[in-house]
Amino acid sequence: MHEFDDESEELVRSVFDYALDRLRNEPPLDGPMSAEELYALVGETITPAGLGGSEALRRYADHLAPASISADHPRYLAFVPGAPTKAASAFDLVIGSSSLCGSTWLDGAGMVFAENQALRWIADLADMPASAGGCFVTGGTMANLSALVTARYEAIQKRVAARRPRPDRWAVVASESTHSSVDSSARVMDVDVILAAVDGDRRLRGSAVAEAITGRPAGTEVFAVVATAGTTNLGIVDALDGIAEACAEAGVWLHVDGAYGGAAMAAPSVRRRFDGIERCDSLVVDPHKWLFSPFDCAALLYRDPPVARAAHTQHAGYLEPIIDDTVWNPCDYAHVLTRRARGMPFWFSLAVHGTDAYRDAIEHTLDVARAARDLVVAAPHLELLVEPELSVVAFRRTGWDLADYQTWCDRLLANGTALLTPTTVDGTGAMRVCIVNPRTTVEDLAEVLATLEPGA
Repeated sequence: MHEFDDESEELVRSVFDYALDRLRNEPPLDGPMSAEELYALVGETITPAGLGGSEALRRYADHLAPASISADHPRYLAFVPGAPTKAASAFDLVIGSSSLCGSTWLDGAGMVFAENQALRWIADLADMPASAGGCFVTGGTMANLSALVTARYEAIQKRVAARRPRPDRWAVVASESTHSSVDSSARVMDVDVILAAVDGDRRLRGSAVAEAITGRPAGTEVFAVVATAGTTNLGIVDALDGIAEACAEAGVWLHVDGAYGGAAMAAPSVRRRFDGIERCDSLVVDPHKWLFSPFDCAALLYRDPPVARAAHTQHAGYLEPIIDDTVWNPCDYAHVLTRRARGMPFWFSLAVHGTDAYRDAIEHTLDVARAARDLVVAAPHLELLVEPELSVVAFRRTGWDLADYQTWCDRLLANGTALLTPTTVDGTGAMRVCIVNPRTTVEDLAEVLATLEPGA
């Protein structure tokens, strides 16, 4: 299996040809199938003798891939899509074929060096200090967990230094708009989540954070506040400066979840919305969302990386030789040990295209979102739910409930028009489109919205 012979070369060329064809052509908008349907088409693939390269690739290309939805399709408008550049996707092949680990400086110095330059660009967008640093992890979920573990570690160390006992319960302050991964992280960590109220614009503010901290249950200590720089559902950016002030007054760690929206810091037209982000203790931005990198890639940054290193460094006899604070070991900055050099496709694309191209691409998607907003406002049967702050446009259709939206979404996918999914806003059914693909056009949005017209 490990020899590179004629058969191996033929297989590699076939795989590369498939990848080239996928990159060259328009991405398909396929859809899921049931396990029973797939089994009828694909059958058993794991066999004692193996299928052989040609047959395995055929079953993938003919059946498995078409049962999945390409997130880079211009009309993939659900959730938060991904739209990697061709350079990033191509370089992902290089990283995958090179068997390079990005865990430590010892085994991946070149990878870590390049990733750190890409991290630095994001840190500079946020005006974080020169000392800031971190690593790339799988996504916002792992980034949020790792940041909160670091925050609690620091809080514990402060109590130890002050000879204060641990509280009965640790808690995180968040809002109802905070990403679901924060609640998941809290369950993993066995800590509580205290919900702070959002204002009439669905925005978390410093006054609500301060009230949540001071009004915490007796015996509970708040060790972190999670603010959101672009909520997933509506694209709202919390009042970061006021929240940072409340955290500073209370001596509490501020984590900013910019997994989706943080990329917009590169766009001058909306940069002001992020004022105050420079005061955060940790930050996540997902390049696999709005920074045109393949899955899976999230940038986790800390203002004071040594705290994260102390919280996350793993110790074992075989690891001691690599524990060295004079070099940068990415595995020391998150809940991870073995780590793919997942930031490298992002780095390569940045290096190829330059940061100005990224700025322009993000601005373009913002322009398309604004045009989509205008289309919604102009339609008498549609109601705009909130003025878009970033690239999420949320709306309702007059007289529809959640089941109606689901039926409409199912029909759009079945006929190959677009992928959308319903959501809820204020407890009732609604729709949202998220535009992060520079190849999504106003015409795409107009065609989709036209299917909502009475009698369509």
